[in-house]
Amino acid sequence: MTIFFKHRGDFKKTERFLENAKNMNVAAILHKYGSAGISALSNATPVDTGLTANSWDYNITLDSRGYSIEWSNSNTNKGTIIALILQYGHGTGTGGWVEGRDYINPAMKPIFDGFVRDILKEVSSL
Repeated sequence: MTIFFKHRGDFKKTERFLENAKNMNVAAILHKYGSAGISALSNATPVDTGLTANSWDYNITLDSRGYSIEWSNSNTNKGTIIALILQYGHGTGTGGWVEGRDYINPAMKPIFDGFVRDILKEVSSL
């Protein structure tokens, strides 16, 4: 099998695009939406004492596959993350069940939508 490749001209536009992409400030966009996510989650978290609502945080990591952002909640009781049992429900000590309330997904949807919009705008401006 033979593969033949022929081209005319140069790769100046491609090289310029890749150089600009290398300098793209993804971290700033991630921090913007990390903070926005904390605010959205905090405002949407069901409140009893307010401890769970005030325990949201985010972390940004960069590895060989790219950037990732993770939101977490540090309020626990006996090793159980309270934000998750509010979301998904939990059993009681007497055999009952407390139904969860989907508050995380609706709170984060506008955050994800805005993030995608801003990243696409950043990439298309290269």
